[in-house]
Amino acid sequence: MIWWQVLLVVIISYFCGNISFARIISMSKKDDITKMGSGNPGSTNILRNYGFKYGVLNLVLDMLKALIPCLVAYYVFGRDYVMLYIAGLSSMLGHIYPVVYGFKGGKGIATMMGMFLAANPIATLIVLVIGFVVWAIFEYGSVVSFLCITSLTVIEGIRARMNLDLTDRKIVCLILFAIFLFTWYAHRKNIERLLLGKESKASLIKKTKKKLKSKSM
Repeated sequence: MIWWQVLLVVIISYFCGNISFARIISMSKKDDITKMGSGNPGSTNILRNYGFKYGVLNLVLDMLKALIPCLVAYYVFGRDYVMLYIAGLSSMLGHIYPVVYGFKGGKGIATMMGMFLAANPIATLIVLVIGFVVWAIFEYGSVVSFLCITSLTVIEGIRARMNLDLTDRKIVCLILFAIFLFTWYAHRKNIERLLLGKESKASLIKKTKKKLKSKSM
């Protein structure tokens, strides 16, 4: 691993993370998503304001902006999991703290899921399915975020311990710990609202039914 290669991966991945699809979608509607609902430029706020289709679209696009850099870094550098996670963390930081938007970004969950999808697709898909079930039951997107953050960082930490050599294991576990801290910190206001019973709900079932009803008409 050469320093300039790491720097190149960090810079490219970070600026991929700077792409704010939530802002782009709201701009196409002549709106500003940062002034609507929770003000967060993320998939849950898009879902609340524009419905199921745009919520899913934003989720997929935010996942791709981490998934693609992670896979490119992984394969270009010879199936290197350390480079994959460096790309993933950089994409997340670009999403949470985008320089092009004055360091005011989203919560980083979709980009985190894109990174984990590149690293461990089976476990990530299982967690996503469980997450959607939890979302349908409790209607809190933030609860799903906490579930995904915690479960996938633990799963990948165990996997790193079992499959990587000591040096790579330490680096990957350090990156996973940083991801855990950054994403939980980004949700600090959600945690406060949950504790106070003021967190806004986003009903996945109602949005889905509304979408299906509009199609049938």
